[in-house]
Amino acid sequence: MIAPQGVAGDLPPPPSSMEAVADAQLFLELVVNQMDTGRVIAVDQRAGQLYVPASALQDVDMKLPGELSGSVALDTLPGLHSDYDSNAQRLLLDVPPAWLKEQFIGNRNAYPRTQAMSSFGALLNYDLYFSDTDEGGSYLAAWNEVRLFDNWGTLSNTGQYRQTLADGVSSSTFNNGYRRYDTTWRFSDDERLLTYEAGDVISGALPWSSSVRLGGVQFSRDFAVRPDLVTYPLPQFAGEAAVPSSVDLFINGYKSDSALLQPGPYTLTNVPFINGAGEAVVVTTDALGRQVSTTVPFYVTSTLLQKGLTDFSVAAGSLRREYTLKDFAYGPGVASGTFRYGYSDNLTLESHAEASSDLTLGGLGGNLRLGNFGVLNTAVSQSQFEGRGGQQLSLGYQYNSMRYCLSYQRVERRDEYADLTLVDTPYASLSKRSEQVTLSLNLERFGSLGVGYFDVQAADDSRTRLLNLSWSKPLWRNTSFYLSANREIGDSNWAMQAQLVIPFDLNGSLALSTERSKDGASRQRLNYSSAVPSEGGVGYNLGYAQGDGPAYRQADLTWRLQSVQLQAGVYGSSDAETRWADASGSLVWMGGDTFAANRINDAFVVVSTQGFAGIPVRYENQLVGETDRNGHLLVPWSSAYYRAKYEIDPLNLPLNVQSPNVEQRVSVRRGSGYLLEFPLRRVLAASVTLVDTQHQELPLGSLLVHEQSNQQAVVGWDGLVYLENLSAHNTLQVTLGDGRTCQARFDIDEQQQGVPLIGPLVCQ
Repeated sequence: MIAPQGVAGDLPPPPSSMEAVADAQLFLELVVNQMDTGRVIAVDQRAGQLYVPASALQDVDMKLPGELSGSVALDTLPGLHSDYDSNAQRLLLDVPPAWLKEQFIGNRNAYPRTQAMSSFGALLNYDLYFSDTDEGGSYLAAWNEVRLFDNWGTLSNTGQYRQTLADGVSSSTFNNGYRRYDTTWRFSDDERLLTYEAGDVISGALPWSSSVRLGGVQFSRDFAVRPDLVTYPLPQFAGEAAVPSSVDLFINGYKSDSALLQPGPYTLTNVPFINGAGEAVVVTTDALGRQVSTTVPFYVTSTLLQKGLTDFSVAAGSLRREYTLKDFAYGPGVASGTFRYGYSDNLTLESHAEASSDLTLGGLGGNLRLGNFGVLNTAVSQSQFEGRGGQQLSLGYQYNSMRYCLSYQRVERRDEYADLTLVDTPYASLSKRSEQVTLSLNLERFGSLGVGYFDVQAADDSRTRLLNLSWSKPLWRNTSFYLSANREIGDSNWAMQAQLVIPFDLNGSLALSTERSKDGASRQRLNYSSAVPSEGGVGYNLGYAQGDGPAYRQADLTWRLQSVQLQAGVYGSSDAETRWADASGSLVWMGGDTFAANRINDAFVVVSTQGFAGIPVRYENQLVGETDRNGHLLVPWSSAYYRAKYEIDPLNLPLNVQSPNVEQRVSVRRGSGYLLEFPLRRVLAASVTLVDTQHQELPLGSLLVHEQSNQQAVVGWDGLVYLENLSAHNTLQVTLGDGRTCQARFDIDEQQQGVPLIGPLVCQ
């Protein structure tokens, strides 16, 4: 249609936002799924389409479909939606969450790892025990443990000296004298998670095998040196976030953790260290406040190894004979080895082997997690002992939850099955079969119920079957009631006991109980105990029992001091009474000093303040004491490989002593000690008052230079200036505000204590 002359035709439609711009290159801020990436990228506009370099999208960890390179037309990517915000100069992209980088939320490490340390030193643990019995005579026993340690490991020796003081009716002097127990060198490599042992060792074993004492060497995996590692598989929860969101994790109804999510897939690994069945709830909340809740059941067991982890132990040497009776009695040479491998997070494989001149044994087993329904364990082993073969079959099942726990284990041995416990022990034998079932129920406000059944068939075919029932319930104000009943199957009589425990305060409690044996004899007991405070002090225990038979009395007292623990008591009936006394403690030599403590079981630390006495020391924010006259303090409670915090309080230091570091975190090797030094530096300092020749204070802000140290300072109010790193003879160059200079000299005693005030000193 042609418009009439002089009349304009219809106008074309207005251009769109993209058509309004001719082919050009734009620099736009990239936003992906409502998340600002913080990047500005080059975008080409051609014929109304946007082209973006594939590398620009890959730089934000976007997984593009196919193998794309060069410039990519956004409209050609299926699943991607783009929008050009001309006002804010932004490129808005919406992509499937699976295209984005996967996020791992959480850290499986309990706390940062700290390399374990050890210093050269020695330790003596002792326990002196005296006993006097009316009919058994009296004797004195002195147990001791001696350790020598350094970076090369720990060498320890344990033993006991026993001496009969007065013979009784049934006493014997057979065990009199010193008896050596164990002498062992041990070194643990926490970098490789390995432990090396030589001397008297105990071989490693699995639940379906046995350990033996031997004199030789052992090489084993040791996860205990790395408490920051989690060796068993923990559950993890995965999902996708289309837009920026937050996630909350609830474990068994309790909030475990919260985190912010970027768009894309995510995996939650910050699960607390738990065991048994549980329920996790994952709640995600997007930017618009919309919530999605997902419930996931799970099952965790520490009997499994994470996928790819290995655990092993290899030992070789001579069997120990007549342990605690003879010092150096060793038998034939033997070897033993165990191996565990985490084939997957649901299956852990096991193997065990033993060998001697008369014995060969090999076995295979495994632990299988049945989803959320517990763990099944099974093993089979074959032995050949003195020409006779035998087999052992093991089968078990465990399930743990907050409501109930069930355990079943059966071991059956056929023919002439034997292991290292029978080598060189002609009178020993293994049971033919053993079976046990245990069940515990949490009845909530009705208490807890436990049931146990045990069935053992000995080598001579004799059979023992036991049934155990127990029930406990908390009552008012922390008072508890306990009830138990035991019966041997085939016997109609029950043995029963009921006990009521009433706490009076933090340390003291009263226990009332009554019991009946299967023979019908009854007995009532009354016991009051007061525990020793953790910081030291006195504790005691009083007991009385009466019923069928002579009355029983008991009384003992414990006095725990910083350097020793003392105990004494008496127990028995009026016809047969035993009196006893005990003293135990530790002596430590380290850093050229000797310390005493009531008992050191594991690792310890000696804090050194380099000769400064009376400095308060804190362990895990708790005051543990002050340094002695040599500047040392023994902290005996450190746990091996634990990253503990130690602090000193510098307020008691002289004014002229500086402490650049007042807090340190260290971990100590097992059975060792560490000399922890806090560097303290004595500084020769003084406060100097400067005046001019008219005895007027130098102007505020005058610049001062100490010639000997080249230290600069500024004069303060009243002409006062503080100086450090002084010498015996000192020269000060002062520049006044008007450009004039002056000089002052003074001497100071290098052995003086504190910070003296010198002056007024004339600057001329």
